[in-house]
Amino acid sequence: MSLSRVGLAIIMAWNVYHSNWYVAVAILWTAILTDILDGYLARKKNLTSAIGGLMDHGSDAFFVTLTIAALTHHEWAPVVLVCIIPAAFVQYMLDSKALAGQPLKASSLGKYNGISYFVFAGFPVMQLTLGITLIPFSWFVWIGWGLVVTSAISMVDRLVTLLSNKQ
Repeated sequence: MSLSRVGLAIIMAWNVYHSNWYVAVAILWTAILTDILDGYLARKKNLTSAIGGLMDHGSDAFFVTLTIAALTHHEWAPVVLVCIIPAAFVQYMLDSKALAGQPLKASSLGKYNGISYFVFAGFPVMQLTLGITLIPFSWFVWIGWGLVVTSAISMVDRLVTLLSNKQ
C-alpha cells in the first residue's frame, strides 16, 4: 500500500497543477486512507519492519513533495519547501540508520512537520473542492514559509543531537 502512494503522487501533482480539484481530492483521500490502513494492518498483523517504515514514510514524503510542488504553480507554496521536505526526509533516514535496518526515529517537531506537510498539501485542494475559503489562498505561501522554518529548526536539532551523541 505504501508504494501505491508513489503512483498516486504523480497523478495528484498533475491534477493539482491542472486544477482538477475533484480528482485531486479523491486522490488525496485515497492516499490518506491507504496510509492509515497500511499502518493499522502492519501493526495488527505484526508485520511492522524497518524497511516497511522507510517505505511508508518515504512514500508520504514523495506524495507531499510532489503535491506541494504542484501548489507552487498556483503560487500557494514556496519553492524552498519543495526542496527542504526531501532534505529533511533524507536526514531523518540517515540519522535513524534506516538503510542499516534500524527503525526510523522521529523527533517531536519532525513528526508534527510530517503531519503538517499533509495538511498543508491538502487544505487548498479541500477548500477548492468544497467551495469554501477558511484560509485565504494568499496566506498559504506564508504558512509554507512557516513550515520551511520549522523544518530547518528540526533539521538543525537532529544534527546537534547526532553530533552530541558522537562525543
